[in-house]
Amino acid sequence: MFRTSIIVLLIVLISACRTPPRFDPGDVGARYTGVLSEKAAVVSAHPEASRVGLEILRQGGNAVDAAVAVQMALAVTYPVAGNIGGGGFMVLRLKNGTTHTLDFRETAPAEAHRDMYLDKEGKVIPRLSLDGHLAVGVPGTVDGCVMAHRRFGKLKWAQLIEPSVQLARQGFAITEKQAKRINENIENFKKFNTDNDYFQSAVIAGEQLVQEDLANTLALIRDKGRAGFYEGSVAEQFVSEMQRGNGIIGLEDLKNYSSKWREALVGQYKDYKIISMPPPSSGGVALCQILNLLEDYPIKDWGFHTPATVHAMTEVERLVYADRATHLGDPDFWEVPVAGLLDVDYLKRRKALINMDAATRSDLINAGQPKGTEGEQTTHFSIVDQEGNAVSVTTTLNAAYGSKTFVSGAGFLLNNEMDDFSAKPGVPNYYGLIGGEANAIAPGKRMLSSMTPTIVEKDGELFMVVGSPGGSTIITSVAQTILNVVEHGLSMGESVNANRFHHQWRPDTLFIEEGTFDRKTRKRLKKLGHYVVERDPIGRVDAILVRENGELEGGADYRGDDTALGF
Repeated sequence: MFRTSIIVLLIVLISACRTPPRFDPGDVGARYTGVLSEKAAVVSAHPEASRVGLEILRQGGNAVDAAVAVQMALAVTYPVAGNIGGGGFMVLRLKNGTTHTLDFRETAPAEAHRDMYLDKEGKVIPRLSLDGHLAVGVPGTVDGCVMAHRRFGKLKWAQLIEPSVQLARQGFAITEKQAKRINENIENFKKFNTDNDYFQSAVIAGEQLVQEDLANTLALIRDKGRAGFYEGSVAEQFVSEMQRGNGIIGLEDLKNYSSKWREALVGQYKDYKIISMPPPSSGGVALCQILNLLEDYPIKDWGFHTPATVHAMTEVERLVYADRATHLGDPDFWEVPVAGLLDVDYLKRRKALINMDAATRSDLINAGQPKGTEGEQTTHFSIVDQEGNAVSVTTTLNAAYGSKTFVSGAGFLLNNEMDDFSAKPGVPNYYGLIGGEANAIAPGKRMLSSMTPTIVEKDGELFMVVGSPGGSTIITSVAQTILNVVEHGLSMGESVNANRFHHQWRPDTLFIEEGTFDRKTRKRLKKLGHYVVERDPIGRVDAILVRENGELEGGADYRGDDTALGF
């Protein structure tokens, strides 16, 4: 009875947050505020995952404990992107202000090589890096969770995994959005699976999704930790699946995988300290470049979504994505000029290329020459615990449902992260992103990513935890969310649910969500020379803001089933 009451209460809360009023700068009386809490908050892509994370915090766990529990719960309840067969990045800020970042990005298998997706004429074979077994990188999620918990966790490992075992075994109610996406992909699941019938029959909203094989896999991870996934029966099932589908990941690839602690990338925007992910994520570098290039423009005075503000942001994004294509890759394989890309003098030279009276054609923009050094279906969650620790995690399978391939008998989906490498330098990937030699395929190498888990400080105190899915649009979604709050005065709820726009150098297109700009603004942007195209929703930001009174405001994106909870 108690559990039923809790579920009913959650449904009421979720329904209240699902379709908030969109922010209208002309309607100063209409304000939307996300979920407010006094001590702790969890915002994730699925209500059950947020519930699991919040319960871990109530049991005395910290933000890292909750992050592990949410990650595993998303693998059950959010199969389009939540995963144990993918990878991601974690940015952690402890209550004492120290920061840490964990790279659990996938790696190329030992048998991978730079020309593996090319035909005999050297042309890219369409979708070979996207669909099926050969598209899979060696997963890092489980290893990342283990490493994070081993260093910073408080509760016992099994206590964090058990809720997901139960969710998989007992089932959960499929949402309308989930039913639609699963049903749209049934033919893909039939095509790219060898010895299972997972997700190959139509489902309806409200139906209980029970995943017994996945429950058994999670139980092994619960009981054996890392060895429950990278060794033993699950690893054998993984490799057998590879062999049936002509994949190339072997037992040694799994056994040898290791996450990496990296030094946080730290930047500054006015009074705000930006703490984000370093390479092989491009997100932190690109975010800091965007904010630094915009710092001297009076976008607060220009206003929210005005032609001048949008033009300046678009021109800055054009420059940043050009740099991304040439200079960023796995720092263990390529000398990434991070310091040079963020150098004040370099950014001044780049900014000088911007003409506020006209859009610059992308074919006239190339990557800059900084001084040498001294990767759409993703999901993000943000957590602040009662002690003041904060975690920002972005994790992914890459495209929706990854490679569309399950490990038969083990019940989990595999990524298609190999497409985030440059299959051939200069040829766009699934998200239209151009890559160069820095991101060429090599055994053991991590593919470049756009994931941008970020934590923001103000005056030395925690201010914001933010991130988003969205492939190439992640970086611009995060940047706009931050600027919406610090420059335009939006609440967290308003900021994550405001319309967004995106430019990535190539294609030379300003993408906008439907209804983003009024007719006058669109007309002005076109007159400036921007090619404006409406597209599907951009990003799904989940973020937490520390308000002036110390309250936590959790903003959950209306674009999905995202849910903010707190106490």
